[in-house]
Amino acid sequence: MASAREVKLRIRSVKNIAQVTRALQAVSASKVQKSMQAMYRTRPYATKAWQVLTHIAGQPGRSTLHPLLAPREKVESTLVVMISGDRGLAGAYNTNIVRYTLQQFRDYPHPVKYITIGRKGRDMMIRRKQDILAEFSNLPAAPQFADVSAIGHLVVNEFLEGRADEVYLVYTDFVNMVTQIPTRKKLLPLEVDSGEGRVQTFEMTHHGPPAAYIYEPSQDEILDEIVPRFTALQVYQAVMESLASEHAARMVAMKNATDNATELSAVLQLAYNKARQQSITSEMLDIAGGAEALAQSS
Repeated sequence: MASAREVKLRIRSVKNIAQVTRALQAVSASKVQKSMQAMYRTRPYATKAWQVLTHIAGQPGRSTLHPLLAPREKVESTLVVMISGDRGLAGAYNTNIVRYTLQQFRDYPHPVKYITIGRKGRDMMIRRKQDILAEFSNLPAAPQFADVSAIGHLVVNEFLEGRADEVYLVYTDFVNMVTQIPTRKKLLPLEVDSGEGRVQTFEMTHHGPPAAYIYEPSQDEILDEIVPRFTALQVYQAVMESLASEHAARMVAMKNATDNATELSAVLQLAYNKARQQSITSEMLDIAGGAEALAQSS
């Protein structure tokens, strides 16, 4: 059994850890609220962009309207954009998204390349010897669209230049504070009727005749602008969803760590009290034995 001194040192160590995890929990709680507000602010713009794109792509000859809408006759290469976090201490958040990505694309009949967003996901994919085309890490704490647009431009260029025949987006879908779901969505070629991903939640309830749009200067110029921009917007929205999910996962993980540390501290305190009581009892027995021996010798 550990001595009272050793148990006391362990209690002090556990309490120090509890203070750190409690502070991280408070910081994550603040960050997740800000991330949720930023995520919800992007949805009206995404909704309107999706409605306009759906109307354009619903015209006859969809596959000839824009190269990003046209599926390839033969798919020989796939590009996957995977979003993870830059930091740990978020429970199984980073591990879950990497495991989900590998499960989804492990048995593909053609080569798969990855663009990783987040240092943790990048490191785990490199350890698993995956083909990393590019990596983006250390994004700002509150990323703006301009911070993520380069990723969308890279994805569009890879698709238009024929180095990728299809592009998928893998991220963590934020449902609520305790539920975050790894999600796969086809990014290119755009599938306006696929119903994949969270874009369906952007749609607003509309009653009455369908909306009519007048395009100026022309439909072709609108497509050249809105289709690549909407592709980058989907990446940005997925980054915001993943960021909110990461902070929520970290907050829950730190709360669990704080609760476990508090419980362990109580158990160790009981063990310390027992050890101290046993030590005091042993000392009293030694004193009593010494007094008895002195009485007998006299």
